[in-house]
Amino acid sequence: MAKDNKTRSLFNGLLKDGSFKWLNKTLSSLGEDAEEMEKDSSSSGKNWLPELSPLANVVVRRCSKILDTPMKQLHEIFDGEASDTLKHPSQYARNFLEYCSFRTLPLAVQVSGYLGDRSFRRLTFDMMAAWEFPAAASKPFASMDEDVTVGVEAFSRIAVAVPIIANVIVSDNIFSVLSSSTGGRLQFAIYDKYLSGLERGVKKLKGNSESSHLSSLRSARGEKILELEGTVTTQPVLQHVGISTWPGRLTLTDHALYFEPLRVMSYDKPQKYELSEDLNQVVKPELTGPWGTRLFDKAVLYKSDSLSAIMDFPELKGHARRDYWLTIIREILYAQRFMHKFQITGINREEALMKAIFGILQVQALKDISSTNSLCYDNLLMFNVCDKLPGGYLILETLATKSVMRELESTNSLKASTGMHSISALTIASNLGFVLGTSPTVPNEMGIVVGEIAVGEMTSLEKVVRESRSNYKKVVSAQATVDGVKVDGLDTNLAVMKELMSPIHQLWKCLLSLAYWEDSLKSLIFCLVFTCIIIRGWLGYACALLLAFFALYLGLTCFFSQSRASRTLKVIVPPSMNTMEQLFAVQSVVSQAEELIQDGNIVLLKCRAILLSIFPQATEKLVGALLVMALLLAFLPSRYIAVLVFLELFTKYSPLRKPNTERCTRRLREWWFSIPAAPVIVERHKEDKKKR
Repeated sequence: MAKDNKTRSLFNGLLKDGSFKWLNKTLSSLGEDAEEMEKDSSSSGKNWLPELSPLANVVVRRCSKILDTPMKQLHEIFDGEASDTLKHPSQYARNFLEYCSFRTLPLAVQVSGYLGDRSFRRLTFDMMAAWEFPAAASKPFASMDEDVTVGVEAFSRIAVAVPIIANVIVSDNIFSVLSSSTGGRLQFAIYDKYLSGLERGVKKLKGNSESSHLSSLRSARGEKILELEGTVTTQPVLQHVGISTWPGRLTLTDHALYFEPLRVMSYDKPQKYELSEDLNQVVKPELTGPWGTRLFDKAVLYKSDSLSAIMDFPELKGHARRDYWLTIIREILYAQRFMHKFQITGINREEALMKAIFGILQVQALKDISSTNSLCYDNLLMFNVCDKLPGGYLILETLATKSVMRELESTNSLKASTGMHSISALTIASNLGFVLGTSPTVPNEMGIVVGEIAVGEMTSLEKVVRESRSNYKKVVSAQATVDGVKVDGLDTNLAVMKELMSPIHQLWKCLLSLAYWEDSLKSLIFCLVFTCIIIRGWLGYACALLLAFFALYLGLTCFFSQSRASRTLKVIVPPSMNTMEQLFAVQSVVSQAEELIQDGNIVLLKCRAILLSIFPQATEKLVGALLVMALLLAFLPSRYIAVLVFLELFTKYSPLRKPNTERCTRRLREWWFSIPAAPVIVERHKEDKKKR
């Protein structure tokens, strides 16, 4: 007890003399709690837990006030309900802080307009700051004259507990954007702006959805308007269908895309592009330009089984508008596909759709506060990320599994009361006043209380997301090496390819040397060995031995070639060519390709002549050869046929057979040249001269 009093006295003195300036700044909105803790520091200690750091004590005190439960009682409840793993001394303070936070946040978000409440913003930020250093032995992470900042791990635990702020899948990416200008640490000023942007987005979403805009089309499914474009004349949206182009207004809801062509004084009947039905939709970037020319990369192509159109977002430079719209359209499309694929229905369908909507609100808020126009939008939306990440399908499968388990967990009164889990997106949406679809099974305010993270545990979703991120880093690293080895110039690329193919070229030369009997002894041994292998049926064992030898070679190479220098390919670059020389080289390659195509066409036309018996003598000889081959295949065992084929290929240039081979080759060539090609008539399309 004396030790506890000493600690509280030290904290009291530090607060009075201003030594903890960083803490005083953090407590600016919690002054009432700090003063009350100072008054009680010399009494029974009911507002002080010696296991926690000073800031953690302040945060837990604020939680106890919201919960209307004394700190000591919260402490006792946690000790009674938490498992032994959660109460391990090394993580006890952090787990208790998470427990208090997860119990407090469901009540805090029931307050009307909580996103605009600075005390709520400060509380969640201080929860993150306390999470990083929760124990009494924790050291301050900032110097005494700096503002408090938080790291990505704290953000990914506390912010994710309020799904409208972040979610498990993209929390790291959201944090990267928020902390990009502050050295990878999040400051309260930026966090405050972010939540202000979310508040504006929520108000805009509710206002648009409650308006009469497209109400006759949206009412049947309770569609929410997520974004509008084209209402400002300086930022038009153009719809291209065939050769016609119309300016108009583009509307994205959580089920479909609507385009209303602009008339003289009003808008025409909207064209609906469905996103919620399984119509094999394709949404991708597209090039547009005047009179059908493909010049500007500023459009989105929508294509389904029933219709297709191009939405153009013209701007003077860049294509940020198009990228934003492309990403949010895909987010709704991917969310709907997820629900179709895993047959998500009822409250779980509303939960998944609300996550997609919250993601779009987060992107809108980040757009407002970002200092750069080059945001990578598809990294900030969870269903886009799942489509992009390696193993993203595992994340979707885990989400679908959790959707089934969520109903069971939400009916468990113990978990609902203890606050061992965060709250769900649907609960947040209900507290924000959204109309949650048209399903009668959608619950009211606290119908679903189980979220995606648990106190002191890494859930299955967090595990699969972490694994996918790790794999994605490997993919990015591999792609960086690919980008690094790309070279310019046809001649240089050919030189690199020639160097890479040199081992195969050497092996081919060795096989040709054996086939042409340049060294008779080696060729004879090769033929005898392989003939014996084929006759005895050892071909499978020979292939297995070859693969084992190759694996051993790779293993030894991996063991003895650890330096990067040994893995670097050195290529002697040919003399550089000027523009005219490169053009002549390309022309030469095109001419050679044309000759190859011509020769291929001649071969095909001669085969057609044989099949159609245009040259009967050649057809009769082919018929005889096919009958002989059929008899051999019917009556000879396969191993003997393989031996005959092998000996034919590798002994035809031996000293004994070479004269006969040359004679037969000459006769075969003469027979082939005597076959006429099947006739061809080339017709060209008749073009309208006026149109031309």
